[in-house]
Amino acid sequence: MDFLLDEKLNIVKRSVRSFCEREIQPIARDIDHEARFPWEVVEKMGKLGYFGIQAPQELGGAGMDTVTYCIIIEEISRVCSGLGLCVTVHNSVGVYPLVAFGNDEQKKRWVTPLARGEKIGAFCLTEPNIGSDAAGVESTAIRNGDHYIVNANKVLITNGGVADICLIFTKTDPGAGHKGLSVIVVERGTPGFEIGDLEDLSGNRANPVSSIRLNDCKVPVGNLLGKEGMGMKIGLAALDTGRIGIAAQALGIAQAAMEEGIKYSKERRQFNVPICQHQSVQNMIADMATQVESARLMVYRAAAKRDRGLPFSKESAMAKLYASEVAGKVTDMALQIHGGYGYIKTYPIERFYRDARVTRIYEGTSEIHRVVIARSILDEYK
Repeated sequence: MDFLLDEKLNIVKRSVRSFCEREIQPIARDIDHEARFPWEVVEKMGKLGYFGIQAPQELGGAGMDTVTYCIIIEEISRVCSGLGLCVTVHNSVGVYPLVAFGNDEQKKRWVTPLARGEKIGAFCLTEPNIGSDAAGVESTAIRNGDHYIVNANKVLITNGGVADICLIFTKTDPGAGHKGLSVIVVERGTPGFEIGDLEDLSGNRANPVSSIRLNDCKVPVGNLLGKEGMGMKIGLAALDTGRIGIAAQALGIAQAAMEEGIKYSKERRQFNVPICQHQSVQNMIADMATQVESARLMVYRAAAKRDRGLPFSKESAMAKLYASEVAGKVTDMALQIHGGYGYIKTYPIERFYRDARVTRIYEGTSEIHRVVIARSILDEYK
């Protein structure tokens, strides 16, 4: 396997980096401080195809492969993790399930505006009492003729404050356990659809995370994605893909933190020399670089297996687990290099430190990923 990027991928990487440094970097600190979703930049990103990276071209998408997708998410997250989160969640668990499980009418109706960035998607699984245990969803969708009456209280929804098209995981057969879980697409503006207040997040503050509540929403039966009882299958397929995206986001945060640490170590002088000449700092730089490159290889490997149509669930879990933990370690080391200055908002490393922490929680916690990986390994050694 060739681990070096070809010229096409390098062109994509340079193009996305140029856009991000020109359009996003100048406002990254402000939108974090203000917890503001920058529509002015998001509209430009939509025109560049960032919201339909892997959606088919005939549906308005860019039709790119997963490795390219990872490169784009990494580069956006390197500059603004909150926007990187918006784009990866929109693509992986918003658009992908519709492409994979939707019928022709649903794809034309929903995928095309999502892929063009005209509408924003959200994946609505988490509830006040339900996180990792997806089978325990308490939301209900009761069939009533040609409609479902949907009641749900979804929390901590990425893109929730701006979402137009929401994939709602709900029970169509409450007594059937995970076999009664289904996905129903509900659009903003449906009577009974309510968006809660934005969460006051620690990191990724440019992403409008909120609750979404459905109160006796009357939703056409045609909004059912796939068939009744397919919710677990759809969710797992989406999350396998989503894990790769979050791994790429974590990688972008780690890359940014390492760059800031190295830059500061060359500028800051102690004992009459730049601190990068001290062995303790060099050790941290070596560890950061090694861990970032290792995470990148794991992310690309998972992406490459998906592109080749090979099983990739274990690899996506490994990549997400490792890259998210690397993001935590690298941002911590880079902040340590900054010393006391790293703990104030004047320097971007403080923002990277906050952004990195949640990557070990969403899209499956580190603990859940260890379970997924262990089960896969044990199955291989039967």
